[in-house]
Amino acid sequence: MTELWWFFYAISRLPGAGFDLFLDETPRPVHWRFMELWTSLLIAIGLAMDAFAVSLGIGTGGLAQDWRSKFRLAFHFGVFQTLMTVLGWLAGTTVANFIISFDHWIALALLSYVGISMIRSGFSKEKEQVRPNPSKGGSLVMLSVATSLDAMAVGLSMAMIKSAIVFPAIVIGLVTAGLSAFGLQAGARLGEVFGKRMEIIGGLILIGIGLRVVITHVFA
Repeated sequence: MTELWWFFYAISRLPGAGFDLFLDETPRPVHWRFMELWTSLLIAIGLAMDAFAVSLGIGTGGLAQDWRSKFRLAFHFGVFQTLMTVLGWLAGTTVANFIISFDHWIALALLSYVGISMIRSGFSKEKEQVRPNPSKGGSLVMLSVATSLDAMAVGLSMAMIKSAIVFPAIVIGLVTAGLSAFGLQAGARLGEVFGKRMEIIGGLILIGIGLRVVITHVFA
């Protein structure tokens, strides 16, 4: 957490990073601040939809049952969304443009890998089996990256229009974490009602999100 704080402090000191939105010594109209807030919220909600849907799928599969697992997932989804936004802003039109050209295929591969594992587990006839915990290790990193790649494009767009980044990035992370936590809880309730079959549905949801990301990028 300390390293994350120093990271944002360093970013906030960069020219145009938007630190003045918190400690602004120049007078600005009140409506300007409200517009900035609402714009950031709308962008955040749009970016958080993939993380929300993935969380819903994981919740329905019963793969994150305790509060610690849910917290780790929601927290990392939010952190990665924030970091990707900032990295896109920092990269400008060089590295970000290169990654954006194939990031949708990365998202499809990562989500499909986890989704197929959930489907196989759902079809398994074994009553007792060790199921992968998506809130730990490689699965957590893969899901966090897959749900946050679009945020890099948003950060790139903000850099191109010379927009501030610190405040929007924090809002994006908080909204993503909140919606992810809600998705995990709602999915868990569905899993309790419908049982093991929801794990198959959860896996299909993850694969469907990956396909949607590819289709959106290819036919955009």
